Amino acid sequence: MSPATLTQTEATATGSTTLSQMPATLESSNSKLVYLYLATVDEATISELQSTLEMQQLALFPTLDTLEGEGLIERDSETFTVAT
Repeated sequence: MSPATLTQTEATATGSTTLSQMPATLESSNSKLVYLYLATVDEATISELQSTLEMQQLALFPTLDTLEGEGLIERDSETFTVAT
């Protein structure tokens, strides 16, 4: 099962976030994947995001910066969460 499929399944199963609740401003697949994952697990470190989503730092850091800049996620030292 791919990370994207796993994340969507987990999000639907837990009821925390569904595709219909995803912010309309998210356009890239990486942004959607990271956002859904964080909405599902509540918080994650960069290492957790890298290993679980199988994303390299070159793709992950700009994605996190974009999501944070749009106010969709928050960073607390080493941990990222969906903005409340």
